[in-house]
Amino acid sequence: MPMLLNVVYLAALVALLPWVAWRRLSGGRPVAALWTRFSGRIAPFPPPAAAARIWMHGVSVGEVQLLATLAAEVAVQAAGAGRTVECVASSSTTTGLEVAGRRFGPARVFPCPLDVTWAVARVLDRVRPDLLVLGELELWPNLLAAARRRGIPVVVVNARMSERSAAGYRRIGWLVRRMLGQVSLVVARSRADGDRFAAAGANRVVVAGSMKFDGVRGDRGAPEIDRLRRLAGFSPDDVVFLAGSTQDPEERLAAEAFLAARQRHPSLRLVVVPRHVERTPEIGGLLDGLGLRWQTRSRLEADGPDPQARVLLVDTTGELSQWWGTATIAFVGGSLDGQRGGQNMLEPAAYGAAVAFGPHTGNFRDEVAVLLASDAAEVVADGPGLTAFVGRCLAEPGWAADRGRRAAAGVAAGRGATPLTARLLLECLARTADSR
Repeated sequence: MPMLLNVVYLAALVALLPWVAWRRLSGGRPVAALWTRFSGRIAPFPPPAAAARIWMHGVSVGEVQLLATLAAEVAVQAAGAGRTVECVASSSTTTGLEVAGRRFGPARVFPCPLDVTWAVARVLDRVRPDLLVLGELELWPNLLAAARRRGIPVVVVNARMSERSAAGYRRIGWLVRRMLGQVSLVVARSRADGDRFAAAGANRVVVAGSMKFDGVRGDRGAPEIDRLRRLAGFSPDDVVFLAGSTQDPEERLAAEAFLAARQRHPSLRLVVVPRHVERTPEIGGLLDGLGLRWQTRSRLEADGPDPQARVLLVDTTGELSQWWGTATIAFVGGSLDGQRGGQNMLEPAAYGAAVAFGPHTGNFRDEVAVLLASDAAEVVADGPGLTAFVGRCLAEPGWAADRGRRAAAGVAAGRGATPLTARLLLECLARTADSR
């Protein structure tokens, strides 16, 4: 089985090489550390000075952020028990690795190996983890098998499995059951997710709730928020409309909503934070075509804020969670075209912004349900709907503020999954140590 998988992976990699080259030559996001991930030749880690070492893996920026919050909670609980636990992190995307480097420290971050036997074995030899933690649903057969052979427990945290994914996995049920049978624990974000994992073959499932509620901040007065506000030149009278994690055509729709409102509300500012920063030239051309004066985030330190520019285009990664703290009105992207499943709407909600998103938020089904149940967010179907939402927030600031208060309260009520997950990880480590 492992050798057959190697052949399949190699064939897929060869077929994808033209696309990899095109990504690099076209100025798109390069594939992260492809040779390192293929060979597994990461820098060796020194023997853990701590009592145990946990390898945490997340793909996206959001998963890495959640795992960093979890790692901090593990450290706190371990210290309270008189133990020390070291957490190291991997990712398989360029942005994920960048954020992991900032949150965990560069010396504790490495590219996740491709799921070929030699790369997986070499990384396990060099990391020497006592526990492997996978974010949401990152199951790879060779990695799981290698961890099992070495007696390394595997835990999936904040685990989610949509009904659509479950239907797809049922078509390869024998493989999914085999993989989940090698997982020691699945910590699910909801009862529905937990039931799907159990039906798919997971041996032990615990429902802890969504860690996303714990992974978001909510202090508008935090120093990092105030720094960005001053850096952008926002005045106390400015009303910031922030469109974050956007995809095409959401930047255009946000800009049109801004244009529709700015004459009546001259204090309005627009901040656009695209999901992929390499689209900055494309979005800049769009803003130029609409006649908007704009400035990029990367030039603020060197040039200072342009007093004539009412639009800021954030062309850096890893800051969106802080930029949300400057927003009065928030639109969360990746939610209008039905292809991406939405992005994290809990971040602006935690800051008490008036939040809107499109109808396609399958990746955040439970989080959306919490906000909608307390009338704390608005679902907009299209560009006119977004324009109407922004207009109402500006015309009825009391209504917008009430939505924001409800959103912040909903996020606060949902916290608690991360401490429970950290306790479960430490219990798993303790059982492993006892068995050894």
